[in-house]
Amino acid sequence: MEFTASQIASFIDGQIIGDESTVITGVSPIENGESGHLSFIAQDRFSHFLDTSKCSVIIVSEKLIDKNNYNPTLIVVKDAYLSFQILMNLYQEMQGRKEGIETGSSIHETAVIGDKAYIGAFTYVSEKAKIGEGAQIYPHVYIGKGVKIGKNCKIDSGARIYDYCIIGDNCVIHSNTVVGGDGFGFQPTAEGFKKIPQLGNVIIEDDVEIGSNCSIDRATIGSTIIGKGTKIDNLIQIAHNVKIGQNNVIAAQAGIAGSTTIGDWNQIGGQVGVVGHIKIGNQVKIQAQSGVNSSVSDRETLYGSPAISYNDYLRNYVHFRNFTEIVRRINNLEDTSKDKTNE
Repeated sequence: MEFTASQIASFIDGQIIGDESTVITGVSPIENGESGHLSFIAQDRFSHFLDTSKCSVIIVSEKLIDKNNYNPTLIVVKDAYLSFQILMNLYQEMQGRKEGIETGSSIHETAVIGDKAYIGAFTYVSEKAKIGEGAQIYPHVYIGKGVKIGKNCKIDSGARIYDYCIIGDNCVIHSNTVVGGDGFGFQPTAEGFKKIPQLGNVIIEDDVEIGSNCSIDRATIGSTIIGKGTKIDNLIQIAHNVKIGQNNVIAAQAGIAGSTTIGDWNQIGGQVGVVGHIKIGNQVKIQAQSGVNSSVSDRETLYGSPAISYNDYLRNYVHFRNFTEIVRRINNLEDTSKDKTNE
């Protein structure tokens, strides 16, 4: 697609410095700009690209403008990063949505498919499943018995949604993620570990996005719950009966053990491990690779394994880095003290 600078500015309420008829046909990162492409600058450390970039049009935050003449055409906005996000979303919407059922898919006669939904080739939709209006189910997806998928969801190739799981509206589930697999429940006996049946399901509320290769286990009884607006990165394990609140973000390779409850608006870094049967409050920040083994109050920031207050960790880490020198000095003091005692 081709757009002029004037058209782009109208989408984001921007002011143009330069030629409003400049045409762009693609986008580039500002460091590798190309003629005919669009990019953006939101931070002062990139402002030198205003004079050196080869991009034809640059969206720029107004605080970075300090003159009236630049080589590329500029679109000046309050927040360039936010405006660029708006443009990307608009462009994605322009790509259109697929509709219809492709050859090679298998849909049980009792399943219900909503209007304007798309079912890709080699997808299997089990009995009594319900797929909402406008949902996009890509090839090689498995949808189990009694599953409910809301409106305008996108389920990418290779995802597996097991029996009786419920997915709200406007959710995205990326490739190879499994929703509703058995929870890790075994009872030790004299003969070995005996499997405990996992009879619950997973409920994913509206506007949730789940990355690729994640495992969200069904509850033993009841439901594993992912709250509205939560965003989950790739390669994440969420165990049975976990309850995650609204608008959380969880980064890659995190693992949350069974029956843990997590509140709203938390930020959980990559490779964080959370033990089972604890409660994490609201607006908590947990730094990458931390291990959380006890309940956490609202608005705490944690670091380390086992995780402690972020500020305490940084203060203690200064001493840890110098631990060998500290031990040497203590030994020297002890030797000096002994010498004086012997005198």
